[in-house]
Amino acid sequence: MSKTIFITGVSKGFGKLWTEAFLKRGDNVIATSRDAKSLHDLANQYQGQLLPISLDITDRSAVFQAVQDAKRHFGHIDVVINNAGYGVFGAIEEVDEKSIRNVFETNVFGTLWVTQAALPIFREQGKGHIIQLSSVLGIYSIPTLGIYNATKYAVEGLSEALAGEAKELGIHVTMIEPNGYNTEFGGSSAVLGSEISAYNKVKSKLHEIEGIPAHDYGDPKATVPAILTLIDSTNPPLRLFLGKIGLKKTKQEYAKKMKTWEEWNDVAVAAQG
Repeated sequence: MSKTIFITGVSKGFGKLWTEAFLKRGDNVIATSRDAKSLHDLANQYQGQLLPISLDITDRSAVFQAVQDAKRHFGHIDVVINNAGYGVFGAIEEVDEKSIRNVFETNVFGTLWVTQAALPIFREQGKGHIIQLSSVLGIYSIPTLGIYNATKYAVEGLSEALAGEAKELGIHVTMIEPNGYNTEFGGSSAVLGSEISAYNKVKSKLHEIEGIPAHDYGDPKATVPAILTLIDSTNPPLRLFLGKIGLKKTKQEYAKKMKTWEEWNDVAVAAQG
């Protein structure tokens, strides 16, 4: 059965690939981008299926209007995919205030506004699926991506709480956790901090330890079957890794955390009083 899907950030990367895949199989898609002109060709090819909307997701009132327009156009919405977002690279000290505030406005608040706008519709329908594009870097942190980590940790926190709030209302929540993929994340979409030489050593060491060889970056096209399977699931997971590295690395990182927590547990218990 075809779905009606509202998806943000469709001008490139995962958003564009997934939108094309949804349309090809007959789904209705409300596709948003800061400039919907980039969707002109798709709109002509899939007339009746695609509703392109120019949208700045950091504008809360515009987001609510766009979601209502989408509901009015197709009569219902089955799935909302918060895909829009971008990366910020640099040590914590290297990233300026404006860059930090801007990425939080998009990655966190933009995601939140779309989520809040969709919830009344899903409550009225008694069903719906909210999919948040998080990251493996919303599960564990690495140096020089701390600001980006912080935005995805925020998405993880609000989405996990939302899943508990919405479950009895027939609303599913899933966080997608991709590892490295050959997208624009580290390219033209990225924001770079001002370099401070004191962090050169940690950056060099990080590249040696955490760097992913080019052949280990995922192929974005390979994610399409996973996304289709996810939106068609009647019992979707709270979290879904994309790629072969995420779960393996998460197990390693949480093993380290558990070891430290156990070592300090006597101190923690004594603090109970």
